[in-house]
Amino acid sequence: MKIEHVFFDLDHTLWDFEKNSELTFHKIFADNGIAITLQDFLEVYKPLNLEYWKLYREEKISKKALRYERLKKTFDAVNYTISDDLIDKIAIEYIDNLANFNHLFDGTFELLDYLKEKYTLHIITNGFEEIQSKKMMNSKIHHYFDKIITSDSVGVKKPNPKVFNYALESAKATKESSIMIGDSLEADVQGALNIGLKAIHCNFNNTISTNKNILSVTSLLELKQYL
Repeated sequence: MKIEHVFFDLDHTLWDFEKNSELTFHKIFADNGIAITLQDFLEVYKPLNLEYWKLYREEKISKKALRYERLKKTFDAVNYTISDDLIDKIAIEYIDNLANFNHLFDGTFELLDYLKEKYTLHIITNGFEEIQSKKMMNSKIHHYFDKIITSDSVGVKKPNPKVFNYALESAKATKESSIMIGDSLEADVQGALNIGLKAIHCNFNNTISTNKNILSVTSLLELKQYL
């Protein structure tokens, strides 16, 4: 069946999470007088953040624990003494400031302009409800999308089948006429494939996959070859 609906992940797929996150930390560290080399902090924080997001997707930790523990563990690892109160303050300021930076991956506007003429576009994101729409508004991509589905609104997170089924129902789309595009092999791609939904992996880091049958691209504009 002809594709009619394209579902995108947001963070790490269209919205350049790592760049925007780094700019956010630079601001809030300066605002709070935290004397630490940002790159030393980020070198530890980035993999820890992915680890904690995996736990969060798997419902093993709460949103509050995610926000606090990824910071606490990083500061401990770089031997920087900081109070719990200041960690809590930074955790709040990080969320408050993150959407104020709006870098997108190269080709985002060109791709969305191209796809908008042919398909109905949607977002399925595990990001926090309170900032995802703000990210999209500030980066000027909100108007491209018909439905914006957050895991908070569904009550479970990708790769849970309920998220994808809810998104399809909300968009009045069928599995056969839809495709999912995202950076996470586990949450986006395998989650979609598990319910019979087609998927493309945004493999921007050239990660080696054990599943050679998964369709992948290394840049957004490569998607034009398939859509």
